[in-house]
Amino acid sequence: MRDGIRALLDRSGEFTVAGEAESGAEAIQICTETPPDVVLMDIGLPGLNGVDATTELLRHCPNVKVIILSMYDDEDSVVSSIRAGARGYVVKRASSGELLDALRAVARGGSYLSPNISERLLSRIRRGEPEAASRHPLLAQLTPREFQVLGMIVEGKASKEIAVMLSLGVETVRSYRKTMMKKLHVNNVAGLIRVAMAAGLTAKIQQGASGAQ
Repeated sequence: MRDGIRALLDRSGEFTVAGEAESGAEAIQICTETPPDVVLMDIGLPGLNGVDATTELLRHCPNVKVIILSMYDDEDSVVSSIRAGARGYVVKRASSGELLDALRAVARGGSYLSPNISERLLSRIRRGEPEAASRHPLLAQLTPREFQVLGMIVEGKASKEIAVMLSLGVETVRSYRKTMMKKLHVNNVAGLIRVAMAAGLTAKIQQGASGAQ
């Protein structure tokens, strides 16, 4: 499988393979010695699995961006990967084009979930579990408008789209985003999405959408 991925990346002309590993421990060692921009991490590695390896890798190399590659598309696997710090999750049956899209998005500093996974998780967040949101004390600091913007960010909307939909200036939306990052102690949009998914924000986001002025 690694041979196939390497061939795909070579053909694309967009990425250079900096190294390959057969285990989670080896991946951590390679990344510590020569940190790459993006790591494509198999979830089913021998010994240290891909989720635990991601947690450990990011402890040593916090600027590395990780995409989990997995044969599983269940919500628990996806959420545990996001909580570990992964910025992307792609199922192994995905097309070559989708894998390249994921690498491009994450390399640019964004996030990526395979479409079917993204839709299911969004449904889960929209259904919501109010008690889940209450388990994240920092969420209480967000204003109704911030919840509204956060909900749109989780849905994958860019700042320009949010600005148009809410009749706001783009810089105003970016200001909301920066404020939320500060309140939630994250450094990027991927961090905001991880907090939202981990906390189960449905009820809160819906309240923000209805109550924002």
